[in-house]
Amino acid sequence: MTEQLAGKRGLIMGVANERSIAWGIAKAMSEAGAELAFTYQGAAFGKRLAPLAERVGSDFMVDVDVTDDVSLDKAFEALQARWDTIDFVVHAIAYSDKNELTGRILDTSRANFKNSLDISAYSFIEIARRAHPMMVENGGTLITLTYGGANRVTPFYNVMGVAKAALESATRYLANDLGPEGIRVNAISPGPMKTLAGAAIGGARQTFKHTDQNAPLRSNATLEAVGGTAVYLASDAGACTTGEVIRVDGGYHVLGMPQPENL
Repeated sequence: MTEQLAGKRGLIMGVANERSIAWGIAKAMSEAGAELAFTYQGAAFGKRLAPLAERVGSDFMVDVDVTDDVSLDKAFEALQARWDTIDFVVHAIAYSDKNELTGRILDTSRANFKNSLDISAYSFIEIARRAHPMMVENGGTLITLTYGGANRVTPFYNVMGVAKAALESATRYLANDLGPEGIRVNAISPGPMKTLAGAAIGGARQTFKHTDQNAPLRSNATLEAVGGTAVYLASDAGACTTGEVIRVDGGYHVLGMPQPENL
């Protein structure tokens, strides 16, 4: 992947720590030659992010709350003051009250439903709207992260499955809106991973073990594999790929039942 992204620059949103999927993507993009900027939310996450950003040669970090239009405007104004154009944005942002990721979706509260959809799905549209003017001149790529629970019922995923389904649909509609201007919009769907976000899902260890034992490749996704997929999408090799949900899950999504030895 060396130099596939040479001369390109973009924004990474959602790095929590070095086990984050967003960090795996950032690291791969940096190794491929990209220049990076980062967002974070709150001082605690900013403190974690700072040494990681430094590792990939970035000195641009901005605090942003994706539920606040003023905060988003200020973040992209700061980005545009630094760079006239950008080539990609990685949206790795999702949230739901973990207390409502147990039990039944039947019991989801209205407040958490709205908040989960706002942060996990609608924020991608808001970010696309603000990134769009910085991509009109040369085209670009918007990448978000989803999960198989958007399409199939997954234990303990509940309202996040609904939010990710909305995110995947938004990906397709944005791809159609922005395609005439050379802007590609895609989602990456990794299998279960040992991340901070994944740990908030009930039964995370059992889910990770189950997919690891039953996926056709008998393995879960790695940060390197997800990062490599993002590099492809943002590179010239991905010039004709848009509106896609690319699964990086060891092939687990093709199964109808577990492997015979695990029935």
